[in-house]
Amino acid sequence: MDFARLWLGLLLPLVAALDFGYHHQKDMEEFLKNVAKNYSSITRLHSIGKSVKGRNLWVLVVGRFPKEHRIGIPEFKYVANMHGDETVGRELLLHLIEYLVTNDGKDAEVTKLINSTRIHLMPSMNPDGFESVVKPDCFYSNGRENSNYYDLNRNFPDAFEFNNVSRQPETAAVMEWLKTETFVLSANLHGGALVASYPFDNGVPGEPPRARLWLPEPRVELRTLRLEGTVLPKHPNGIENMYFIRQISSGMQDYNYIWAQCFEITLELSCCKYPHEEKLPFFWNKNKASLIEYIKQVHLGVKGQVFDQNGNPLPNVIVEVQNRKHICPYRTNKFGEYYLLLLPGSYMINVTVPGHDPYLTKVVIPEKSQNFSALKKDILLPFRGQLDSIPVSNPSCSKTPLYSDLPSDSAATKPGLFLFLVTVFLVFVK
Repeated sequence: MDFARLWLGLLLPLVAALDFGYHHQKDMEEFLKNVAKNYSSITRLHSIGKSVKGRNLWVLVVGRFPKEHRIGIPEFKYVANMHGDETVGRELLLHLIEYLVTNDGKDAEVTKLINSTRIHLMPSMNPDGFESVVKPDCFYSNGRENSNYYDLNRNFPDAFEFNNVSRQPETAAVMEWLKTETFVLSANLHGGALVASYPFDNGVPGEPPRARLWLPEPRVELRTLRLEGTVLPKHPNGIENMYFIRQISSGMQDYNYIWAQCFEITLELSCCKYPHEEKLPFFWNKNKASLIEYIKQVHLGVKGQVFDQNGNPLPNVIVEVQNRKHICPYRTNKFGEYYLLLLPGSYMINVTVPGHDPYLTKVVIPEKSQNFSALKKDILLPFRGQLDSIPVSNPSCSKTPLYSDLPSDSAATKPGLFLFLVTVFLVFVK
């Protein structure tokens, strides 16, 4: 009898099944802490800061090495509930956490994902807003803003216009968080529409929207992510440049892309911002496969380290695809690592070190996926001696508007720069 009870205990989940309801701060914290306690080998729970009212901004990390970055393992993140009254993403991330930890070692896809990826999940960036909602509404509730009545998605530095608004604690915490990890890919979960949008949110002042297409920025990677799932087409193909939907200044999506070297898109998952609880199973079942599939996209392209002739990894070396320069150059991290999201094809990688001519190397990314790993390509620079001129810390890119002096008719802004854009594939779950 005791033996049977022992086996029954082993078969039961370590954490009680998460119910489909809205989880306020106390319940959410209890759930996250229980997960962190019972799945300590693959999780790390930490707060990146506090809200205006002192609530913790929790992030749960899931991965085989959750406590720290490991070379070759990309960092991925989901952020939800940035607008406090947009609630579906908050609950989806809690259920995603449960799904990941309870399927490790049981589901082959989840296990491989945990083995190869460090996944950061923030269920609520705006807990004060969520807690302040008194009468939930599909279109607008009083909890959209934080407790200082600031829209957090209008509170970041902007590349196109000066933003002198007071930086809020939640925004500042996220900005500091982005400095601590080498995030490669991200999604920000919103509500109020059914669409996936990519940068840029804003544009050159005075220019018509069409002119936004030709700014010299390598947005091809964001357009070519193979999104599978449930983002239904409110706009053609279900994916659109946010500038064509509505112009947004000082958004988190652009900040990630320009200043944090992280490719972020925005997923609006429900027309109703705060649907009734009985609708939550529907949203989970419709989006579960999509959430997993999007995480897998962090393994597109090529990754590796840059070394000098003595085999020393080089931080702050610019590594970009030739002719796809970022306005804030993407640089290797403190381990000399780089990650480039690219679809199968042939590319010339341009490596730039201060005081030296650019170094070009060709990579061919095969059609067949690398089984939860980007193509590994270490780069050994043919430079003699130690490269002492490279700074130790990553230099920050100017937070002033970066496009203010952009020539409107320069060669860099011609349409031909983006003729290599490829089709985005959306698979809709019926």
